[in-house]
This record gives sequence, structure tokens and C-alpha cells, in this order.
Amino acid sequence: MQPLVDLRNITKDYEGANGNKIRVLSDISLQVTEGDFVALLGPSGSGKSTLLRIIAGLVQPTSGEVLYRGRTFQGTNPGVSMVFQSFALFPWLTVLENVTLGLRYAKLTFQEKRDKALEAIDMIGLDGFESAYPRELSGGMRQRVGLGRALVMDPDILLMDEPFSALDVLTAENLKRDLLELWQGGKIPTKAIVLVTHGIEEAVYMADRALVLSRDPARIVTQVPITLAHWRDKKAEPFTRLVDELYSVLTQQKEIKTILQEQTQPTARKLTALPDVSTGAVTGFMELVDDLGGKVDLYKMGETLAFDLEDLLPIVEICRIFEFCTVTEGDFELTSIGKQVADATVLDRKTIFREQALKNVPFMERILWVLQSKRNSQMPREFFLEILQKNLGKDDAEAQLDALIAWGRYAELFAYDEDSKMLYLEEVEAVEEVTD
Repeated sequence: MQPLVDLRNITKDYEGANGNKIRVLSDISLQVTEGDFVALLGPSGSGKSTLLRIIAGLVQPTSGEVLYRGRTFQGTNPGVSMVFQSFALFPWLTVLENVTLGLRYAKLTFQEKRDKALEAIDMIGLDGFESAYPRELSGGMRQRVGLGRALVMDPDILLMDEPFSALDVLTAENLKRDLLELWQGGKIPTKAIVLVTHGIEEAVYMADRALVLSRDPARIVTQVPITLAHWRDKKAEPFTRLVDELYSVLTQQKEIKTILQEQTQPTARKLTALPDVSTGAVTGFMELVDDLGGKVDLYKMGETLAFDLEDLLPIVEICRIFEFCTVTEGDFELTSIGKQVADATVLDRKTIFREQALKNVPFMERILWVLQSKRNSQMPREFFLEILQKNLGKDDAEAQLDALIAWGRYAELFAYDEDSKMLYLEEVEAVEEVTD
């Protein structure tokens, strides 16, 4: 069977500071055929949405080919439509007008467009709201309008970019079930669906195939077939086993970049990227795990805490970087150092964090080395930002430096003044000298 969409060796680069290239997607090959419901999973910032936009033709790849029904195309992909996370409705248009907008370039009469839009509105369960404006609708109803606008185009492939993440739990569950009913019952013309999600359970509940992406740059790590019959019981052992398998794959990934060949320190080492997560979230999670015996199933823990992938992965990654845990087949287990942290006093905990940060976060060590090398023991934030930007890009470098500063301050390695944008040592003599 000829693929509806065929991605061949897709690479995507963006231009970073000083004109250097930042690669976000590397050698991605993917086929979507009729009957496919594919879920794309991966850490935050792994390029899932970029990949979806390349399929849609909204973003052009740096290299590689995107074929629709065996042919290349110019501009947007003629066989797809897209549902966005943010609803993307025009507030001055009614429900009917927003849905009809999907047919703006269709070669149909005004009445034909209206009839198709009314049919789509009825299909998504908004009959009676044709004249309502977005401000009159709940979040779930607004997302239904976005879905109707996509479906009215009779797309071969429906692309969905985290369409349920802005909704409350009950509304999201209701919309997922309604979409599955339309899909399973053949009530929509769509021949395939590609869903970007940060919810592992969501992927196993809805999709028939899950693709896991790495990051920096994104590659397809594995493809997991999901052959469970609909409707799927989230409490059943086959379901939870698949969720555990995907958790295991995702939590084994290391977010490490090889950067920083600058001579800011005699020994060049890899930069360990710190996820954006608070110290309180990490220590609180470790205390909870310790209270539960030191080992937990991440899927069950996430379900208990109402945490999804985007909530759990940063916490798990910090714990892995600082050697506070091991993760095996979806099970999170505290190491001896992790147990010490969970049981320690506030001051002792800071001491452990300080030791582990210098041991496992090379750029933290570099910051301290630079500050200790300066006669006045201080350095502008911009100095470290420029180093990070050379390989991370402006936005990612800003976020990474914010995370490094937050953890450095918590561990009392250095201080930071927001007004002057200056990193500095409060008591030089209180900080141990960093050796090569």
C-alpha cells in the first residue's frame, strides 16, 4: 500500500547565535499509511511539533523529502489539516464562520460550503451553537470548533498538536472518546491521524503505534505497536504494561549536549543540560518515594499525583543527573545518596546537592571556576549566556542558564543579583577551590 505521507531522511536546522546551525531533527524517516493512528512522544523540546509542521508543509526541512501519495508538493500539504493546542479561533467569527474558514480556498459555492460546515458542526456535537462566538463557549467546545474546521476539509491525514492539553481532565476525556468514536466508526473521512502528545497514557489509549523521539537533535528512538482492541481498559494489565514500557524508554534517555569547547576552563567536558524543574519539586518527590519504600512504578505514581510525562520527566532527569536514582523498566528507585537527601536536614541537603552538582554538572563547575578566577569574584550573566548560545540558541540558552542559576543558588555555590544581572561569590573563602 502506498503511504499517504512518506518522510525520507528529514533534517531540520535553525540558525543560532553567531550564525551557527542548531539541529533539532536528524535523519527522521516515517511513513503514515491508511488506517494509521500514530502518536508522537518525546521530552519537552524534542521537536515533535516541528515534525508535525513539516508534515503539514508549514515548515520546510533543511534536507530530506516529504512525499504526499508518492509525490513532492509545494507549500502546504494538500492532504492534511491540523488541530492546534491553542484552539486558534477568530474571536470575531461565529462557530459557523470559523468552521467554514477551513473551506476558504475550496472550489465550492457559498451554499455548498455552508452545508459542509453545518454537517461538520453537527458531527462534532455543536449543533445549535452555529451562531455563537468563541467567547460564549467552554474550552472543550472551542476545541471542537477547531476539530470541525479541520475535518470540514475532508483531509486524508488529521494532524493534532497536543489538542487536549489546554483542557481540564473531564473535558479532555470526553473529547478523546468522541474523537475515537468518530474514527473507529468511520464517521469522518480522515484516513489517518498523527497525534503529538506528552501523555503516555493518552497515546496508549488512542493510538495504534507510538513513536518515541529523543532530543538534541530529535531522532526516532523506537516504535511501539499498540494492538489492544478498542475500547481500551486503562486498568487492565496489558494496558498498564504498555504504559510502563513507554515510560521505561522515555526515562532512559539522557539529555546531554556536547558543547562548549571554549577555554573557560582547562579541561573541556560535556554540558549536562538541567531540565526546568524546581528544587522543591525534586526534593518533595524524593521524600515521597522514600516514604513509599524507596522504589515506585513511575506510571502508577504519575497517575496517583495526576502528573503526566511533562511533569515527571524533568524530575526524573534531575534525579538521574545528580545520581539520586536509577530507573529500570519504568521503576524509579532511590540510590543511597538519594535516600540521604530524602532524610537529610535542610543544610545537609544543600551540602549533598553542592557535592553532586560539582561532580555531575560540568557547566556548574565552569561557572564556579570563572568566578573564582576573577579578582572581584563576579561575572555578568551575559558572559555565560553567550557561551551557551553558541550551540543552544537564544531561547534554550536563556532557559538553561536560568536553571543553572536556580540550582547553583540553592546549592550555595554562588549568588545572583537580578538587578545587575551579575553572578558572584558571597564568601570566596567558604567555597572550596575547584581543581582540574
